[in-house]
Amino acid sequence: MTSFLFFENPYRIKYLLMAWLSDNALKVLATRYLRRDRDGIVTETPAELFRRVAKAIAAAEISWGTNEDVARWEEKFYSVTSKLLFLPNSPTLMNAGTTANQLSACFVLPVDDDMSSIFTTLKNAALIQQSGGGTGFNFSHLRPRNDPAVRTGGIAAGSVAFMKVFDAATEHIKQGGIRRGANMGILNIDHPEIEEFIFSKRVPGVLGNFNISVGISDAFMNAMEQDTKWSLVHPNTKKTVRQLPARQLWNDIIESAWRTGDPGMIFLDTINSANPTPALGKIESTNPCGEVPLLPYEPCNLGSVNLTKFIKQTTAGKEVDWKYLEEIIPIAIRFLDNVIEVNDYIIPEIKGMALGNRKIGLGIMGWAELLIQLGIPYDSEDAIRLAGQLMQFIRQKSLEASAELAGQRGVFPNWEKSIYAPNTPVRNATRTSIAPTGTISIIADTSSSIEPLFALAFRRRHVLNDETLYSINQPFIAYLEKQHLFSEKTLEQVMEEGTAESIKELPAEAKNIFKTALEISPSWHLKHQLAFQEYTDNAVSKTINLPESATIADVSDIYMNAWKNKAKGITIFRYNSRGKQVMWQGLKSGIKSCKVCIE
Repeated sequence: MTSFLFFENPYRIKYLLMAWLSDNALKVLATRYLRRDRDGIVTETPAELFRRVAKAIAAAEISWGTNEDVARWEEKFYSVTSKLLFLPNSPTLMNAGTTANQLSACFVLPVDDDMSSIFTTLKNAALIQQSGGGTGFNFSHLRPRNDPAVRTGGIAAGSVAFMKVFDAATEHIKQGGIRRGANMGILNIDHPEIEEFIFSKRVPGVLGNFNISVGISDAFMNAMEQDTKWSLVHPNTKKTVRQLPARQLWNDIIESAWRTGDPGMIFLDTINSANPTPALGKIESTNPCGEVPLLPYEPCNLGSVNLTKFIKQTTAGKEVDWKYLEEIIPIAIRFLDNVIEVNDYIIPEIKGMALGNRKIGLGIMGWAELLIQLGIPYDSEDAIRLAGQLMQFIRQKSLEASAELAGQRGVFPNWEKSIYAPNTPVRNATRTSIAPTGTISIIADTSSSIEPLFALAFRRRHVLNDETLYSINQPFIAYLEKQHLFSEKTLEQVMEEGTAESIKELPAEAKNIFKTALEISPSWHLKHQLAFQEYTDNAVSKTINLPESATIADVSDIYMNAWKNKAKGITIFRYNSRGKQVMWQGLKSGIKSCKVCIE
């Protein structure tokens, strides 16, 4: 996906040694990732960044090998990252090999019903966000608003009020001095304040630094289906505070999601049925975008392979290069395991959980562009079959790579308390996760994660503060040229509208292959999420895009189908349902817009 910038890029000449990087990639790297001196002047090239990261991560090899091993793996790590075959999460690219060597993207912190605990968690969250990490919280342990506070004689502020405190703090914290922090806020469906939580983001500007999701139980879903009463329970006394129709709560959630995109749903029973370390406790929260369910104080290190680099030409046409992918996956798994070793842990409890479970999450980016190269429409059964085949392959090869590391380095310390004992020695409690890949997919010059193309031409804001990046899809241009369909008129129309839907000169085949998010039925979005989730250890970050005309009933069907089909979470976004947007179709008109994850 080549990007065209409508400004003069001052970095292009300096970085000619990495000319395969797009202009947008260079802009993002220079603004967010490359090192600067005290005067704010960029002092690092992209090649030097990839070398810095490779060197820092390879340093872990000395614990099990020799200096020659360190040098050998540095070259391998440099090769896969500089060639954009694999990229780690943003904090690793930003911080590896610097004095701020905090490399994890995801954290979950506990929020207990005690003022000291609440503000200790807030302090820890501030430190994490300052270093480039995102934080997830479940506020369900807090007593409800107006509950008596025995120690002071006052009344409790409540869970939503404290969420607003966390939100205000995040507003004033720049991650790594570059970007604002991100949070996930969860409240369980049986909490007495659940209605206030559900309605909270209907008010513009409230909890603007939070994604929010309701923690859903199977018991609630059964009550909703049977149209029975649902009990709201005090988190401390465990007594029923009041009852209301379960279907009323469901309808409130659905309408709020239809109006604003929030709240999503986190299916806690499904998540805990796949908890690899149940003896250590229940999972109650996820990271900000929902792709990593974590125990309290658990971090996770993520990375993604760029699928557009794993296509080969055969006599029959293009196909996935399975052999090449098999070669790269173990390198990526080793890289992520090494991150755990060289990481600087801000909080002792986080270090204990990181080293105890050694969770990592290898995912993908460029899925939509892989399908385009193979000539497979996103909304087709062929695409769904390939999604399952691909993710099953990645999961199996990741498991084999982790087992090999366990043979060399030992299993993760909590292994005996895990679902893998006693017969499956592995180095990492989890190995795969589908993250949003927003900024790293810009660096890799490909489509985000498993999302369809947002548009063939679009504008993107809020990645680099309020600057705008302009992009047009290069595979589309190449397709037009190959099929002798290219014309200035066609290009101008695509740049104006962002899609090929109304271009009469294009055949149906082209329009099917290059369908964008708005043109694809929400049911196909969900099918992709479920296909990848089936073979993913952690979870899948996926936005189910809905047209502006979608109804409340459409949202209800999607949320219900997600639960029935064992998704771990669900997020929807109906176009133009929120004031602040990230992406706009077309380079000029800006008629339609989209909420997307950019981390």
